[in-house]
Amino acid sequence: MLRTLIIRDFVIVDAIEIEPPAGFTVFTGETGAGKSILIDALMLALGGRADASVIREGASKADIAAEFTGEFDSAVLSWLEEHEFVSEEGQLLLRRVIDSSGRSKAFINGITATITQLREVGEMLVDIHGQHAHQSLLKAESQRALLDAHAGLNDDVIKVAQAFKNWRAVIKQREEFERDAKNVLLERERLEWQVGELEKLAARPGEWADIGNEHSRLSNAASLIEGAQSALDLLSESESSPMLSQLSSIAQKLGKLADVDDKLKPVMEALEPARIQLQEAVYALNDYLGRIEMDPQRLRAVESRLEALHSASRKFNVPADELPNEFLKLSERLHQLADATDLDALRAHEEKLGQAYQALATKLSKARAKAASSLSSAVTAAMQELSMSGGRFDVALNAIEPAAYGNEQIEFLVAGHAGTTPRPLAKVASGGELARIALAISVIASSATSTPTLIFDEVDSGIGGAVAEVVGRLLKRLGQERQVLCVTHLPQVASQAGYHFQVSKGSTSDGRTVSRITPLSAAERVEEIARMLGGLEITATTRKHARELLAS
Repeated sequence: MLRTLIIRDFVIVDAIEIEPPAGFTVFTGETGAGKSILIDALMLALGGRADASVIREGASKADIAAEFTGEFDSAVLSWLEEHEFVSEEGQLLLRRVIDSSGRSKAFINGITATITQLREVGEMLVDIHGQHAHQSLLKAESQRALLDAHAGLNDDVIKVAQAFKNWRAVIKQREEFERDAKNVLLERERLEWQVGELEKLAARPGEWADIGNEHSRLSNAASLIEGAQSALDLLSESESSPMLSQLSSIAQKLGKLADVDDKLKPVMEALEPARIQLQEAVYALNDYLGRIEMDPQRLRAVESRLEALHSASRKFNVPADELPNEFLKLSERLHQLADATDLDALRAHEEKLGQAYQALATKLSKARAKAASSLSSAVTAAMQELSMSGGRFDVALNAIEPAAYGNEQIEFLVAGHAGTTPRPLAKVASGGELARIALAISVIASSATSTPTLIFDEVDSGIGGAVAEVVGRLLKRLGQERQVLCVTHLPQVASQAGYHFQVSKGSTSDGRTVSRITPLSAAERVEEIARMLGGLEITATTRKHARELLAS
């Protein structure tokens, strides 16, 4: 749960630190005091959008930190471990800093993080219901998303969407072939000829360099033999004192002299490696001359191969050494085109993917039907408590053509009174009714999730009196299982909370307006509830009514 929220230099907040307890907590205060600023700041710490306008006037940056403690859900622990944000203290600290240029920095347990990472982990820790939630309920996509989230079907929805995407891709491929069959067949014929030509050529990787070297050697064989033989003669086979014999003779003479004067020994040591190297050169030249020969027939074959490779290089407009890669590329394209132009195979693949989609979509439909029945019953029961006696809420699954989100469109229907037929929410619900229904759905949907902290930001707008008291009881009931934080302007709701914070405006020494937040004692709660009941003038009657509300 949320253990500590620290806000510095945010809008009209200079420095606030609050420690919301477990259970049901309310935040109240006069209009403009900054009640919802707390929620806005927390949303930034959870990865919400930000710009420089959120920085308090005169400050250089805004800094928000939210610390969460307790036994974290396994999904949270797995996420922290996967992204290497695990803390030895077993806490989870999310921090966001926005500077005057609008740049934003994010941290998780003191380690630099991305805004996306803040948002991902934040969604597992806090569920926020805003005061305009009932407006989004009028949109079909919001109704579908709410039902799927309530039933825990988001993974199934993703699988259905991917299956639909795969299916549609093959349908498009088949339609394109049927429309452009003639052009496709012409391209296929061209590719078949090109691949056939390159297949007959059978160019090997590295062949162009190898055969070029061989051609150079064969075409210069006479010069190579003559040059190698001449070098061999000079080294060891010359009639007039070859180099190797001369070097051996010199070494022999110096060897005798070194026996007389050992200062000649370094000269001997230098000559001996030279003699050995010359002997090795003689052996190598003999070996070379033994292998090289004039081969006009092989030279003609090599020249023919070079011409074939060079001709193919011009024909396909690629370097000769790229011919093997060109063959692979064209073969792959021909293979793809062959698959794409096999209409029977395409239709069979299309049918297979369509069946895979329908299997997943049918499974999703059954799960949605079960969840729709459960949600309908729960919201209908809540409507009776919210002064909509005899009213009914239904979640309809209307069949549609296959789509990325399944085979049905979700539609919320409501009957405000007994005996009336449920109709679309947007057409029959008044503003007050819509607010009550939205609140009931929010409470019920939240109770079905594992999110430890739930926040309701003035979702009780548009209601009052006895209905407001019922709303307070619903939130109090929810607070027995979760940490519930609620920004409210209704005394009937505030009186049901276990804990109460008052948000007020004050001034700094330089005359700037700032927001303050104070935990209220029992006596102070009476005064605040009385203010909410009676406005600026607090009388003995309003105090009595406030005490009665708190006592109830």
